[in-house]
Amino acid sequence: MSSFDLIIFDCDGVLVDSEFLAAQVESKLLTEAGYPITAGEIGERFAGMTWRDILLSVEKEASIPLQANLIDQSYVILDERLKRELKAIPGIREAVSELSEPRCICSNSTLERLDMMLTKVGLIDLFQPNIFSAESLGPDRVKPKPDIFLFGAEKMGADPKKTLVIEDSVHGVMGAKAAGMRVVGFTGGSHTYPSHADRLTDAGAETVIARMNDLPAVATALLEWSGTL
Repeated sequence: MSSFDLIIFDCDGVLVDSEFLAAQVESKLLTEAGYPITAGEIGERFAGMTWRDILLSVEKEASIPLQANLIDQSYVILDERLKRELKAIPGIREAVSELSEPRCICSNSTLERLDMMLTKVGLIDLFQPNIFSAESLGPDRVKPKPDIFLFGAEKMGADPKKTLVIEDSVHGVMGAKAAGMRVVGFTGGSHTYPSHADRLTDAGAETVIARMNDLPAVATALLEWSGTL
């Protein structure tokens, strides 16, 4: 049977349940800085964006100056919480282990944080050394730009058109589609919200799953849907 050349996983909100922790930290810092916002609003409006880009977006929208040290504050506080509280997405190891295709991670997080998170939850062996960070390419090349997805495909020797991406954010889906890849949306993280699945579909996801144990069957079905690869 034919298969995908490559399956690319986002990390935050797809492999590890980190997005809701980040949203809690970021909402607290923004509220204290004079921009009241809840963790739920952070998740719905800014999921998939780097903290730097969130700050730039808020500054532009609210016309309020935000201190540069908010970047460092967030990194330190969030790292402490991730080390204490981070958990893997339920069923992810079993789902990944069922897939026969080559796989890698393409994330907006730094390599240092990716290494820490994946080690913490015991998933690093499933992907190492094929773990790629958009931050390593440059701050202006993060999702929703397609750069990290194209970089991952090139490193793995895969045809973008024969690559499947698993993403939980609108920005991630947009970046993968811009790279010419097929996308499955995921809404099984703690940061999900009522319109999450609809927004991922609107951004270009072919289908959306809420449980990781559905991924192997869905990947197989996509090979037969819209033509085989």
